[in-house]
Amino acid sequence: MTTSQHWQPLFENWPDIVKRRGAITTKQGETIPFINFLISAGLLLLERDGPDLAGNRKVVVPYDSIDVLKLAASGELALFQSMGFQRSI
Repeated sequence: MTTSQHWQPLFENWPDIVKRRGAITTKQGETIPFINFLISAGLLLLERDGPDLAGNRKVVVPYDSIDVLKLAASGELALFQSMGFQRSI
């Protein structure tokens, strides 16, 4: 199973109750904070709250390039079960 097969369902099943805010770190080591996102087959469109040094506010990232997801959301861990997380046995 490739990493994109893990990341894509996670973003597809993002709970409505959890704000679409956070940051991803790519496999190239670039950290991209985001305030919203849209999904498609194989690609993730991230919206930044401000432009980068080149003036860009949107970033398209292949799921295969994502290394880490950092969540800005607070709340109980149970909120994230719809994203595929579960309690240990």
